[in-house]
Amino acid sequence: MTANQGIKPITCEINANGHIQIGGCDLVELADRYATPLYVYDEETIRTIAREYKSAFRDYPNIKMLYASKAFMTKAICKILSSEGFGFDVVSGGEIYTAYSAGVNMSDCLFNGNNKSVDELNMALELGVGKISVDNFLELALLNEIAISKGKIVDILLRITPGIECHTHEYIQTGHLDSKFGFDLTQIDSALELIIDEYKNLDLIGLHAHIGSQIFEPQIYYDEVGVMLKEIDRIKNKFGLELHTINLGGGLGIKYTENDLPPSVSEISEKITSAIDYYSKEYNLGDVNIYIEPGRSIVGTSGVTLYTVGSSKQVPNGKKYVAVDGGMADNPRPSLYQAVYTAQVANKPNDELTQTVTIAGRFCESGDILIKNVKMPELDEGDILCVYDTGAYGYSMSSNYNRVLKPAAVLVNNGQSDIIINRESYEELVSCDMVPDRLS
Repeated sequence: MTANQGIKPITCEINANGHIQIGGCDLVELADRYATPLYVYDEETIRTIAREYKSAFRDYPNIKMLYASKAFMTKAICKILSSEGFGFDVVSGGEIYTAYSAGVNMSDCLFNGNNKSVDELNMALELGVGKISVDNFLELALLNEIAISKGKIVDILLRITPGIECHTHEYIQTGHLDSKFGFDLTQIDSALELIIDEYKNLDLIGLHAHIGSQIFEPQIYYDEVGVMLKEIDRIKNKFGLELHTINLGGGLGIKYTENDLPPSVSEISEKITSAIDYYSKEYNLGDVNIYIEPGRSIVGTSGVTLYTVGSSKQVPNGKKYVAVDGGMADNPRPSLYQAVYTAQVANKPNDELTQTVTIAGRFCESGDILIKNVKMPELDEGDILCVYDTGAYGYSMSSNYNRVLKPAAVLVNNGQSDIIINRESYEELVSCDMVPDRLS
């Protein structure tokens, strides 16, 4: 079993105090020291899954892991994954700048996204981002113009929609034909003609696709390789262009509940490498360079969120609601696409589960529900609730809705805890507000 197939961080256990601890740190003590809501990341779990990826592909030398930064991007995460040999898939100026400010080798970065701004493309070239995945015709023209102005030749991949649909929520499907991302297969020839005839400062090295997120079907990666290498063969035969790089994206699922059965890293590596071996021989392509972009499966299981229990409400002949001091602003996934989580009470994990409750957030929306109908012990005000598998797309999708401050994040390892994101202050919250003189 690899780390993405467990609900809890690999260091999670119950300590002598009868409390849950992660990375050797008592979660109740962390909540007391740093306050709640609080994101907690286990460094050992992050490093373990990163090494599991490298081990699973160890027999295929032409592969490079790019961490999908959108899952959770901080300078500390950059330091950890850089030290594990990962590059970075970045999708905004903010992610580019975070990697740069963390000292990442920018040649190991790939800039991805469907509507990159001129300022972001300029930044990417100025800071030495290694490759750009071009998503559309406008971007081809803009990037070539910027490259000319800087006297640079830019390595690019074309992002394509391979027409593969995975069985996930429609909001996180990206590889099917009706998608906002990438060139449709029928548009590739037009793009290639522009690159060959007009855009001389763009050096096309390969193709990029991403089929979705929270994927549980290993076979879909085999199919993706087949589509992409068939297209590379077609391009070679029609245009004489020999492309040797494909970026398969990421998307490996993780276990949020006991009902989730994600494949292991080794299962998807077997599908990917066997497909590469088969199709590269089928089309006589020689060595193929592969990029993989894991994100959620790297940090999802490593992170938990701690909340303090507050008020409760028993609806007559209906549900019992228990409210915590966070919710949709620090984890919008349940509201956005009905994500389901597992939780325990950190200060009494061994207590009998005597009731079914719905964990409600503190925000002014009826839809602010973190977990529906979950088995819990008797809950008291001040209990510490630990929600598992919040390491991906929690903080990165958080907001200041209701003008609530964004939580802190800590990294734990071998009994030590360190702040990696400071809790926002009220002064920081209003620091970008401006009052026109006429209102003074």
